Amino acid sequence: MLEKLIGEYGLLAVFLGAAVEGETAAFLGGIFAHRQLIPYWQVALAACLGSFAADEFFFLLGRYATKWSYVQKQLGSEPIARVTRLLEAHPTGFILAFRFIYGIRTISPVAIGISSVSARRFVILNAFAALIWGFLITAIGFVAGCAVEALLGRLQLHLHLLTALAFVAILVPVSAYAFRREMARRTARLGRRAA
Repeated sequence: MLEKLIGEYGLLAVFLGAAVEGETAAFLGGIFAHRQLIPYWQVALAACLGSFAADEFFFLLGRYATKWSYVQKQLGSEPIARVTRLLEAHPTGFILAFRFIYGIRTISPVAIGISSVSARRFVILNAFAALIWGFLITAIGFVAGCAVEALLGRLQLHLHLLTALAFVAILVPVSAYAFRREMARRTARLGRRAA
């Protein structure tokens, strides 16, 4: 039953999930592809398009709807100030990377929309970054599906999905913690050299 629903509505779910939530939907899409419920390239493309569409929407909000309460609320926040500083320092790199940085994915296109970055430049860079993101996160889901099957055998789909999500729920915070510690260590080293 679940397999049939995923076969029929999985692409739409991945598209909408990638637009609204992001990584989890693309990751689960990779597991669907591993289970051969939907072809990998279709799942990856749905994730790319969902991410691209959402970012274009938020960019347009920033560019043309600055009077809306959502945009006004974002404009006064500390995260948008941090995003704006990063954007001003490295505009191209930031546009290519923001969707990979947890916690700033939704506000970044709004900040880019209110900046001087042209709509044409944003569309091109956003499309390129969305392609990389969609195929990469979906591939991670596919590999996680393979790893779960290699370790535990062929599970029922719902158990397979839960196991893979639990694995990622542990791996992502541990990786983020290690990354932050390494960045703090490097910053401290640079500070000592400058002094």
